[in-house]
Amino acid sequence: MKNVTIALDETTLRDARRIAAERSTSLNALIRDFLERLTRRESRARGARRRIAELCRDSHAEVGESHWTRDACFLDTNILVYAVSSAEADAT
Repeated sequence: MKNVTIALDETTLRDARRIAAERSTSLNALIRDFLERLTRRESRARGARRRIAELCRDSHAEVGESHWTRDACFLDTNILVYAVSSAEADAT
């Protein structure tokens, strides 16, 4: 493992040490755990974005022309809202 030096203001350092003590761990372990979780999450997100791009590129789906009007969008939304409202009323 490599050592890294970071600069923190006194308040952040004090609060981080308190949190580490409350968790029965060291400040070093707390920071290491945070960075490990951060890099795993970012790696998974990068892989997911790559996979989505591959799926989009390899897709053979075709989307026809859409001619949406503002009124048609609001009409569909109003029907959906009414349907949800009616279902909620029936449930009570």
